[in-house]
Amino acid sequence: MDDLFVDKIRNTDIRSIARLISMVENESPGRIEVLKDLSAIAGKAHFVGITGPPGSGKSTLTDKIVIELRSLGKTIAVLAVDPSSPFSGGAILGDRIRMQRHATDDKVFIRSLATRGYLGGLSQAVRESARVLDAAGFDMIIVETVGVGQSEVDIVRCADTIILVSVPGLGDDIQTIKAGVMEIGDIFVVNKADRDGAERVVKEIRAMLEIAAVNGAETRFSSDFNTGAFHHIASVASSHSNPELPPVLKTISETGEGVKELVQEILKHAQKLQTSGLFNQRRKENIEWELKDALSRYMLKGLERNEASELLSDLAMSINDKKIDFYEALDRLVKAIGGK
Repeated sequence: MDDLFVDKIRNTDIRSIARLISMVENESPGRIEVLKDLSAIAGKAHFVGITGPPGSGKSTLTDKIVIELRSLGKTIAVLAVDPSSPFSGGAILGDRIRMQRHATDDKVFIRSLATRGYLGGLSQAVRESARVLDAAGFDMIIVETVGVGQSEVDIVRCADTIILVSVPGLGDDIQTIKAGVMEIGDIFVVNKADRDGAERVVKEIRAMLEIAAVNGAETRFSSDFNTGAFHHIASVASSHSNPELPPVLKTISETGEGVKELVQEILKHAQKLQTSGLFNQRRKENIEWELKDALSRYMLKGLERNEASELLSDLAMSINDKKIDFYEALDRLVKAIGGK
């Protein structure tokens, strides 16, 4: 790949960015050298994850957030992670259609990515695509995930600030934000707040956050942003009657009501991460997880080789016939694909 292509991406050439993301989605070997060249200038953007149950209005809310951030002079990229078509493997929801108003704004880039069967609400290509957009110079990158409930905790491995969206009227409202999802939020939003029951959902979320603080549950939020001393919230719950909890906001995405306040909380949280040093800590943890994930996929690809696939079948038969045990088979398999 020539240097001109890399320079175009660095200068936020939209067509070149789109081309490289397509290479990422298709796992083209040629993308690796380009990503290596871009890695030195990535790391300046702030990543925002927006997640929540289906029907909570995430796409409309994202659209309004983009409008507000643009009014503040920010450049924005949106990665909308859609379910995959069972026929083409491509994205099928078309979040870009919902955000068509930004099509003529060269400071906004919107791309749908297919999950391609990947669990956790995130596409395998999201992290690489996000790095491309980071290197391209966008101020903020928004990742909007598929609404698949509690498995969406995978967003924690990609975003700096996570917005957890809920909505009244889904039956047992609090079920949508229970364990496995509740602890990942930095900002909680009750969207479609003009519906009956919105205030009740707000109170339930705040109650759950307070219970988490008292019981010492593992969460992303911390007790003291102001001094930069980040502690687990439970460590101060006993000494502070009102420990700092994540904000719980109400929005009406159709009209934009409450979105300005939400954007201010996003910017505030971004600043707190930087001044506290937690920004670099989260990035390091995310990279560690990504390396493990990449290694896992690399090992699985090793099993797709003919000889490894045949060995896998033979070992499975040997386990079934009680000739060897599971762990001996696993040891042989790991050695066969080059592991230790």
